[in-house]
Amino acid sequence: MIAITDVTLRDGSHAMGHQFTTGQVSATVTALEAAGVRSIEVGHGDGLGGSSFNYGFSAVEELELIDAAVQAADTAVIGCLLLPGVGTAERIDAVFEAGVRMLRVATHSTEADIAVQHIAAARVRGMDTVGFLMLSHMTAPDELAGQALLMADAGAGCVYVVDSAGALLPDQTAARVDALRSALPPEVAVGFHAHNNLGLGIANSLRAVESGATRIDGALAALGAGAGNAATEVLAAVFDRAGIATGLDVIATLDAAEHVVRPYMRHEPRMDFGSVVLGYAGVYSSFLLHAQRAADRYDIPMQDILLESGRRRLVGGQEDVMIEIAVQLATAGG
Repeated sequence: MIAITDVTLRDGSHAMGHQFTTGQVSATVTALEAAGVRSIEVGHGDGLGGSSFNYGFSAVEELELIDAAVQAADTAVIGCLLLPGVGTAERIDAVFEAGVRMLRVATHSTEADIAVQHIAAARVRGMDTVGFLMLSHMTAPDELAGQALLMADAGAGCVYVVDSAGALLPDQTAARVDALRSALPPEVAVGFHAHNNLGLGIANSLRAVESGATRIDGALAALGAGAGNAATEVLAAVFDRAGIATGLDVIATLDAAEHVVRPYMRHEPRMDFGSVVLGYAGVYSSFLLHAQRAADRYDIPMQDILLESGRRRLVGGQEDVMIEIAVQLATAGG
């Protein structure tokens, strides 16, 4: 059985400008649970503590959104994402008390060592503890496997290959999942999180399963950063056609996407100019809105900012560097 974690209410926060309401959270959790989803991530797009000037302020405080999700869920596990340095170990206590039972600790794909204390803190509380290796396309498979081992040794029960930029091709996805599956103990699961910037979110997710991943992320109506995530409802349909059991009701997931999520979406994630440039340049998907704002402010092409961000290999947390890039490009052009 492949376990689907739905990230509509966390990764989708980027596409919503971090403006989720408690009503939207409750309705989405109810619909997801009715469709058979048993793991649902909730919160600011940049994780616990992400509501800030740098990342964007949430409309509703994160504990209120979490409480709405927990109250709406009968059997589904509610989870959160934490980026060390943005979220703190103390915040783990607060969300655990609020009913969160899954914590995904995310780092750049070469910085797993900074997640050790947070993984250990979640594990000691009995939480479903997951390591999340972002921008995995930047790191060779063997090196990525070594980073995954650091997370597993700290207590992670699952480690994800995370295609934050939507830049991986199917063979590259397979190579990374294969490397993790070969290096990790059998009791530690491998997961995969896709973005659709090059149109490969579903294909990469399918290839990840074929290579040994047993936990896959999706978002209803693909609501997520950049061109969005692999759509949960499409994953359900494709996996069912492929004979891969997920426990999801295909029609119920389609109904949740069409009648619960789409009515509140600010825009439909799609492979437009900026999103494809993200994937082509290998830039973190949540950088898109920041790049658009910098381009408008300094009257330069957005793609120039994204391509230079890719050349500099910017990682999550370096959104402010795009302002520096924009200024330099504008000065050079003047």
